[in-house]
Amino acid sequence: MNKFWTLFLIICLPVQLYSQDEINSLLDELDAAIDKREIYHNKKETEISKLVSLKKLTSTNVQKYEIFEKLYNEYRAYQSDSALNYARRSLIAANILKDLTKINTAKLNLASIMGTLGMYKEATDILHRIDIHSTPEIKSFYYGVHSSLYLYMSIYAASKQEKKSYEQLSEQFRDSVFKYESKSNVITQANILFEKRQYDKTLQMLHDYFYKMDKNDPDRAIVAYIISRTYQKKKNFHQEKKWLIKSAISDLKLDKREYISLRSLAFIMYKEDDVDRAYKYIQRSLEDALFCNARLRTYEISRMLSIIDLAYQKQNETNRWQLIMFLISVSILSLLLMVALVLLFKEMKKKSVAKREISLANSKLVELNKELNSFNERLNYANSTLIEANLVKEIYIGRYMDQCSLYISKLEEYQRRLNVILSSGKTAELVKAVKSKEFIEVELKEFYKNFDKTFLSLFPNFIEEFNELLIDNECIKLKPGELMNTELRIYALIRLGISDSVKIADFLRYSLSTIYNYRTKLRNKALGPRDKFEANVMRIETNI
Repeated sequence: MNKFWTLFLIICLPVQLYSQDEINSLLDELDAAIDKREIYHNKKETEISKLVSLKKLTSTNVQKYEIFEKLYNEYRAYQSDSALNYARRSLIAANILKDLTKINTAKLNLASIMGTLGMYKEATDILHRIDIHSTPEIKSFYYGVHSSLYLYMSIYAASKQEKKSYEQLSEQFRDSVFKYESKSNVITQANILFEKRQYDKTLQMLHDYFYKMDKNDPDRAIVAYIISRTYQKKKNFHQEKKWLIKSAISDLKLDKREYISLRSLAFIMYKEDDVDRAYKYIQRSLEDALFCNARLRTYEISRMLSIIDLAYQKQNETNRWQLIMFLISVSILSLLLMVALVLLFKEMKKKSVAKREISLANSKLVELNKELNSFNERLNYANSTLIEANLVKEIYIGRYMDQCSLYISKLEEYQRRLNVILSSGKTAELVKAVKSKEFIEVELKEFYKNFDKTFLSLFPNFIEEFNELLIDNECIKLKPGELMNTELRIYALIRLGISDSVKIADFLRYSLSTIYNYRTKLRNKALGPRDKFEANVMRIETNI
């Protein structure tokens, strides 16, 4: 059985790591795309300028109509006001041509962009005046504009009854889109499968199609978004996030300003407590929506912005206080260091004076040398006697300290070593000994070992019952000789009533972010609801 789990971990762990690395890599690419805003903006403006220049060279109404329609499509998801202008101009050109298909297409473009701008009455009036039966080849487009318009109206509906009515109309027209859309349209066929809840077929169709698309294809972001929605329905939130990122990258690189993916991704990052990215993404989404003058997107984003902004401000406030505490700590340490340097300077000055005095005394030492020889013999004898007395004293003190406590004995031994070094004048060795953390680390290990023994004597079944709260393949396994590891100690402290991450971090000598990551990681492994995981840990019983 152990071999099976080992093999399972060997196979699955690299897959998990690769998957997370892929997400991180995509997020880095998305952040880079946001930072390169000016580059993509200039590229977009260059393309539009080429079309505007080409418009000046046109001589026929057919060419004018084609140029106006291209400019409308360029501005459609970029700047709604300009798109509205060119939709009107294309309608004028179509009326001059008296081409009914072009006229109705231009009217539908006009109604569509009016819906984006919130001009619902004007858009509805235009749609009601179109005789679509005279141009059956654009019925799919006609019903699609109706569906989108009623969807917009449902969002701004004043009552639930109106909202439901608009939603039903939107669904009816969407069904008509599916009916009249060309069977060769992959996106439409995927939407039909999605509405029928045939999610696996939807993914199979769109995966193959996505990787065949040109990177500059404006529909590439739409395909990635549909894939993301499909994974959301399948409860595969990791893949949902991955494809949302891909969709957002495509939108930003084509400098679209009217989109959904980045806003949806911002909310996911907020739920994952990545507040910095969430705020960055929602702020960019709002700026683009305002630039585009997309009323619906601005309304949707503004509702989310207040939530994310509040979390962002709270995080900044927390970071500010942490910075203040850090600066205070550094200031105190700097002050202590300055005091230590002053004391050291005074000590060095005293030694310098002593050296001069010794130099003067050396001339007298020669005369006193003979007397000192006999004195040294007596002094050596006294020293040997003193050493023996000190040894007896140390043994006596050692036995007495052993009776008091082992811990005090260790402290006395450590102090004795430092005194010996100091008496020998080995300053460098003294500094090295003072800076060494070996003594503390050993005592910490012993302390945690005693903590583990004491806790497990109170909760002998804690590890088994704790593992029962986790998914089967995520149970905690201890190394040989371990009583508990860091993850178990964190939740042991929580079981004892210490739930504050700051106190836990101080107790275990870890950073606050490390403790937070451990807790989040274990909550994600919970067998039941994540928000009830720590409450379930508190129910583990003692043997008292």
